[in-house]
Amino acid sequence: MNRNDMSIFETRESEVRSYCRGFPTVFDKAKGHKLWDMDNKEYVDFFSGAGALNYGHNDSKMQEKLVEYITQDGITHSLDMASKAKGEFLETFQDVILEPRDMDYKIMFPGPTGTNTVESALKLARKATGRQNVISFTNGFHGMTIGALSVTGNAFKRKGAGIPLNHTVTMPYDKYFGDTGQQLEYVEQFLDDNGSGVDLPAAVILETVQGEGGLNAASNEWLQGIEKICRERDILLIIDDVQAGVGRTGTFFSFEPAGIQPDIICLSKSIGGYGLPLALTLIAPKYDIFAPGEHNGTFRGNNPAFVTATAALEHWKDNTLEKSVQEKSTKITNFLQEMIEKYPELKGSLRGRGFMQGIFCDVEGLAENVAENAFKHGLIMETAGAEDEVFKLFPPITIDDAGLQDGLDRLHEAIKDTVHNSNLVTS
Repeated sequence: MNRNDMSIFETRESEVRSYCRGFPTVFDKAKGHKLWDMDNKEYVDFFSGAGALNYGHNDSKMQEKLVEYITQDGITHSLDMASKAKGEFLETFQDVILEPRDMDYKIMFPGPTGTNTVESALKLARKATGRQNVISFTNGFHGMTIGALSVTGNAFKRKGAGIPLNHTVTMPYDKYFGDTGQQLEYVEQFLDDNGSGVDLPAAVILETVQGEGGLNAASNEWLQGIEKICRERDILLIIDDVQAGVGRTGTFFSFEPAGIQPDIICLSKSIGGYGLPLALTLIAPKYDIFAPGEHNGTFRGNNPAFVTATAALEHWKDNTLEKSVQEKSTKITNFLQEMIEKYPELKGSLRGRGFMQGIFCDVEGLAENVAENAFKHGLIMETAGAEDEVFKLFPPITIDDAGLQDGLDRLHEAIKDTVHNSNLVTS
């Protein structure tokens, strides 16, 4: 194909495509925190595959393990049959992630994507409790299949289902209105009031930081309060850590600082390490009650992903990466606060935590303009929120100091261009 010619995509690919509209070039190579298009133009990646590339592109150690596995005719596809690659992943995940955190979970491979793990979690919670309803929260996003859409808040996404989305109740997320205490009281009142019309649910599902919903970050107090509500009423607590997990907020699981113990944990995106499709559903052993084959799928045994996922867990054998993410997160926070103060025209406020932070712009269309201008400056980033009102930073968590600063400098230029080209200058 011709260099950076978008015509084949415009004529043959479905109109449903979205990211290629925001990043209108043909990408050809990637390494670490950088991408190059077919004209060899360089881009800094503050998108990270929507959180699927926490370790950046083409990590050399994972790449070496993957190439070695393929060239030695390792098993590629095996459904849920036992394989060496799967066994090594399970052992490493147990030794590196679960045991050091005193966590005891059975591991289910539900299919390769985030929505697969959410569907399995909802289905299992209903089977375990014999109840139908599930509580989700405002601005939550959990996937694009019917069950996951039913617990997703975005009206545009929900409408795409084409049918009523039932057996769910939406409650206000932390600080949606009022303070944390009021929010918790609101949930409790609906659950305990016989006149509320809300049946006792099978489960509560939530994200600790709402990635697609606008980078709303729940407080530890709220997370602890929700867990307490669940425990007192025999409701299962499901944490969707598909985007916020695997180190993006500074700890492997995003809920670790709150000290809570979910009944079910949903993982996908970066758990595969290399960007290969993989999803896990972590289940408290007493709820591991699916009969053999009761929930299955053809692509549960993605062995190349087991190989790279195992290699990725090397990063978590000590706290070096964790400390690095936490230190660089402070740098990101300070930069964003500086932009909010320097450019009051943004009418901005800080959102998120860790390596999933951004600025909420209280000016219609402004966040989208920042993302568009960022692309012109060679920075890949996207927006979040029901109205795309937040521009968000999602660098790889392995990015070095120079790469992070390069991306922040490009973002600063994009913000400056946006403010000065949007007739927002007040002086």
